[in-house]
Amino acid sequence: MIASPSVIQAIRDHGASAYPEEGCGFLVGTVDDSGTNRVSRVRRVANRNTENRERRYEITPDDYRAAAEEAAGDGLDVVGFYHSHPDHPAEPSETDLADATFPGYTYVIVSIDDGTPDDLTAWSLAPDRSRFQPEEVRLI
Repeated sequence: MIASPSVIQAIRDHGASAYPEEGCGFLVGTVDDSGTNRVSRVRRVANRNTENRERRYEITPDDYRAAAEEAAGDGLDVVGFYHSHPDHPAEPSETDLADATFPGYTYVIVSIDDGTPDDLTAWSLAPDRSRFQPEEVRLI
């Protein structure tokens, strides 16, 4: 994943403002010739989960459609998702893996420690959806 410091900061800020619940949203940008997701902006979305919002988030198909349409209007695509882990490491959980559906997308997780953003990691879903693989975060 390639992103600007302002994109990374927006993810960190959203995680902090959502604390103690999980915050979530979309990564919007392009895919370059090497298959790398270049994130030019984020699009926040409300956590639609109605239970255990401190440990779970939900993005609806309507949220996805709206984000994809908005991105397409600007010549961009949804290239991934982000969410926060309040008081937990920035590593995918079993639930994150079970809910992940798009190989090729970038999945960003930011840990929020007592309301303060900490580690931020990126992951890609294996083609067979069996695991997440670490993805480098490069700043531009």
